[in-house]
Amino acid sequence: MLFNSLSFCLFFPLVTILYYQTPHRFRWALLLAASCYFYMFFIPYYMLILAFTIIVDYAAGVLIEGAAGERRKMFLALSMIANVGALCVFKYYNFFIDNVSGISAYLGWHYTLPMLSIALPIGLSFHTFQAMSYTIEVYRGNQKAERHFGIYALYVMFYPQLVAGPIERPQNLLPQFHREHTFDPKQAISGLKLMAWGLFKKAVVADRLALGVNTVFSHAHGFDGPPLAIATFFFAAQIYCDFSGYSDIAIGSARVMGIDLMTNFRQPYHSASIAEFWRRWHISLSTWFKDYVYIPLGGSKTSHARWAMNIMIVFTLSGLWHGANWTYVVWGALHGMYLIIGRMTASLRLPLSEGSGLAQFPLIQRALNTFVVFTLVCIGWIFFRCSTVGDAWYILRNLGGGWSRMAHVDSILILGKLMGYSGTQFALCFFGIGAVECFDWIDSRVGVEKRLSACNWAVRWTLYYALGAAIVFWGIFGQEQFIYFQF
Repeated sequence: MLFNSLSFCLFFPLVTILYYQTPHRFRWALLLAASCYFYMFFIPYYMLILAFTIIVDYAAGVLIEGAAGERRKMFLALSMIANVGALCVFKYYNFFIDNVSGISAYLGWHYTLPMLSIALPIGLSFHTFQAMSYTIEVYRGNQKAERHFGIYALYVMFYPQLVAGPIERPQNLLPQFHREHTFDPKQAISGLKLMAWGLFKKAVVADRLALGVNTVFSHAHGFDGPPLAIATFFFAAQIYCDFSGYSDIAIGSARVMGIDLMTNFRQPYHSASIAEFWRRWHISLSTWFKDYVYIPLGGSKTSHARWAMNIMIVFTLSGLWHGANWTYVVWGALHGMYLIIGRMTASLRLPLSEGSGLAQFPLIQRALNTFVVFTLVCIGWIFFRCSTVGDAWYILRNLGGGWSRMAHVDSILILGKLMGYSGTQFALCFFGIGAVECFDWIDSRVGVEKRLSACNWAVRWTLYYALGAAIVFWGIFGQEQFIYFQF
């Protein structure tokens, strides 16, 4: 079920009302049944995959807690094999076979293996990583094994964050399912406002930007500099509004029921370094890789060469986590290289900043750094969005061409038409990006809710009605899936 669908508009209030009307001891069953129904809206029989991993990890948690020595490692390994095995079969098998077949053909072996005709289960990487964090934390002694099978199943399947996160840790989510939550009007209103803002980002901004992005990236070889550059900029805004919009709706819907989910985005395009970007973008995934891959590899407490290798391993795996395509691998590796180069050049950039006088103007320096970081991130998004590495290289090579024709007065309108927009639609794209940027700017300084509470009721309700009207009249409701559903 999609958050931006009529079905969810009926599903969410019904489940929430029943949740507060149901005695606490039965609420887990209601939420688990609702989560199963929510997931089965996509491909029903993929519930069997979830059921398999839930049973394996539930048993593994209990066995790990009751075992000692090598037996604990054995049970953890069995859990990891089951989870990673499911990912490999459904997400990476065909990718592996396709590459093996290509290499064998290149070498003249003519050796082929059968491909699997299966669809990737929605959100497989998300709930797999969440399940893995549970068994790892039990193994480390940071989390008691959950003895209530239904509540553990709900931890994996909780519908707001089931298919696209945030990827929760058991220490945060499991205790909340055991606590009784009473209806809190302030918390419910806060959650509903966050849901509305998330829907605005998805329906009004992201899905409108998708029209031009799809037009250009689907036929990249038919365009040159200006449309390629605008489409890249639009995709950077689209993926942020799409994914953070999903997170806002997920966090807001859980908040209405008294359940707190972790923050997943914190104005990532305001970052002045790539390291800062990854502390602000998809926080639940970046911290997952930090805690379970980067630090166990040695983190930064090692030699420079080993640290660089650790970074490349983490970011290459992060790219592969996003999809079984070399474009995602290149995207992840590119961000790893950004971090390594940034650390290697830190000692050179500091005296350069002081010598040029920029250090005396910290706001200007941060603005320049932010612009450079955003540009580097956009270069990465080209690989992320393209179907092939060849298409991405074409875009990078041709970004500089065709800019002379932008001197004409009507060039902006022509550019919009090339991308499939009317003049009004093209203007709405920039309006939507500007609205999101203003929201993020206010939120990063004083907090939007705090700022709104300082306004009188007339101003607040005018803004609420304006947000609702924008969603109703400008929103695109074509059952467009969220980008991260495919991961």
